[in-house]
Amino acid sequence: MSTAKEEVRKILEQIPDDSSFEDIPYYIYVREKIERGLGDIEKGRIIDQEEIERRMNKWLGK
Repeated sequence: MSTAKEEVRKILEQIPDDSSFEDIPYYIYVREKIERGLGDIEKGRIIDQEEIERRMNKWLGK
């Protein structure tokens, strides 16, 4: 498993050369969220589409 520092280095190598200082934290944030989501999938912490729709209908009073 790579360290966080190694992962940031990989991200920096992959992003466009004209990225701004503001862009860099965004790329790191997106990558972290993707990794977290993939981890949730592996651990079975997911909700299927039908359940989401049922909850949304309940929240929206449908």
